Amino acid sequence: MRLRYSFRLYPGAGQRVALARAFGCARVVYNDALHARETARAQGLPFPKAGELSRLLITEAKKTPERAWLGGVSAVVLQQSLRDLDAAYRNFFEGLRGKRPRMGAPRYKSKRDSRQAVRFTANASWALTPGGKLRLPKIGDVEVRWSRRLPSTPSTVTVVKDSAGRYFASFVVDTGAEKALPDAPTEIGVDLGLKHFAVLSDGTKIGSPRFLRRAEKRLKKAQRALSRKEKGSKNRGRARLRVARVHARVADARREFHHQLSTKLIRENQAVAVEDLVVKGLARTRLAKSVHDAGWSAFVSMLEYKAARYGRTFVRIGRFEPTSQVCSACGVKDGPKPLHVRVWTCRACGAVLDRDINAAVNVAAAAGLAVSARGAQVRPAPLPAPRGETGTHPKLTPTAA
Repeated sequence: MRLRYSFRLYPGAGQRVALARAFGCARVVYNDALHARETARAQGLPFPKAGELSRLLITEAKKTPERAWLGGVSAVVLQQSLRDLDAAYRNFFEGLRGKRPRMGAPRYKSKRDSRQAVRFTANASWALTPGGKLRLPKIGDVEVRWSRRLPSTPSTVTVVKDSAGRYFASFVVDTGAEKALPDAPTEIGVDLGLKHFAVLSDGTKIGSPRFLRRAEKRLKKAQRALSRKEKGSKNRGRARLRVARVHARVADARREFHHQLSTKLIRENQAVAVEDLVVKGLARTRLAKSVHDAGWSAFVSMLEYKAARYGRTFVRIGRFEPTSQVCSACGVKDGPKPLHVRVWTCRACGAVLDRDINAAVNVAAAAGLAVSARGAQVRPAPLPAPRGETGTHPKLTPTAA
């Protein structure tokens, strides 16, 4: 399995300038390559190959006065920018063919984008120093806040600057076969909601933290201050940064909550079942802010890859399964009910049912956990690298690259 580990970086003043130069050069090469390919498309010519673009936009461009400053950054960063464009086109065309979800055509990058990133491969000769710093070509030794040990030696590192002005080093590493967790006696169905973030089929209710709602007062104050600043001024830039930092704290707290809860469920249960929710559809209703605040998709993705990693069973049932309409006691479908009805009585058997617990029990029953969770050991399956890994431990000694 491939996993992504992110660690906070603390570059010095000169290193921040060097990173800004690397971000800018990578963006310019990306935009030049996109312009060249779009021009060829408009003229009915075949797309220029990556090798030809590399020669024209990097090697030859460095010899011209207009692009001589491209030599101030590692050439690997510029080559990886071209590969990113190739990946963007590939994803776009595969979406048109139905091989993956549809994506928009590649777009030009802006220096005002909220996220800037550059990638260094092994050819760039980056390294981890004995003192635990990250050595990057033409940037220097950058301080890293290590929260855990890397399971293996990574081949690439991506340096990311987010909208809040924070820097991160993102490593994608290949992990070996994980030791499966000991068999657990329980299997669980999970019903995700807004009043309670998750209700389990054993009757446990996990409250919704509502991180964005709790930060709204502080966020409104920062946004009001931003609206008063003159556009293009330095004060507006500082005010925008304060708003971004509030959002970043909310996102970090939500991600940590998702990691802790998903890890707990995977460790304590042999199998976990959830319903395949239509988050995009729910986000177009009047509950949009609460739906986005809950972050169901990220939580379900964590359950999926952690189950595959540790030998658990993960089941996602269909979105049209009537889990809230069927009596979990007798199996009779009692019809749809408005959202304000939290407890109802089955007209067939007379059972008094909690709406959420009943739905969680039906999720587990629809997944057939009693059959799929027992028997042969479930082996971890290959999954794409998740966006981030939680980290709560103090400094650890990194492995040398």
